Amino acid sequence: MKIEYAPIGIIHSPFADPAEMPIQPTGAAGVTGTVEMFEAFREGLADLDGFSHIILLYHFHRSRGFDLRVVPFLDSQPRGLFATRAPKRPNPIGVSVVALDRVDGGSLHVRNVDILDGTPLLDIKPYVPAFDAPSDVRCGWLEKAHRTVAKHRSDNRFK
Repeated sequence: MKIEYAPIGIIHSPFADPAEMPIQPTGAAGVTGTVEMFEAFREGLADLDGFSHIILLYHFHRSRGFDLRVVPFLDSQPRGLFATRAPKRPNPIGVSVVALDRVDGGSLHVRNVDILDGTPLLDIKPYVPAFDAPSDVRCGWLEKAHRTVAKHRSDNRFK
């Protein structure tokens, strides 16, 4: 089966190079960006301005290939790809929860952006804590490491 998607917009951020980027939205606290929606999809932004946060689903457009075992940014030992958020994946789809400051016509002004400039946007969903934030969460090998995510930056390991 072949599945195809077409972008609905483009994400703009201050990050032109993957090196030294924040590795998660937590590490991008305060970093602003915009999401430019293509004209054909702008009507779908109605009512989005009532949400404080949105989920962006996007295509890792500079990612090539993948390994099923990787050394993730927050660890020094190889882990199974699907137990990480490494960008090099069989289907290079990224997800970020960002703060929505405002909707201005066909542009979304967002904060806490950890996404490369020019990234194709696949979808937007409103972030709803009652749906998206379960209370009984385990974080596996990241249990201790996730507390340091704001201090880490990307390097060349996933180029």
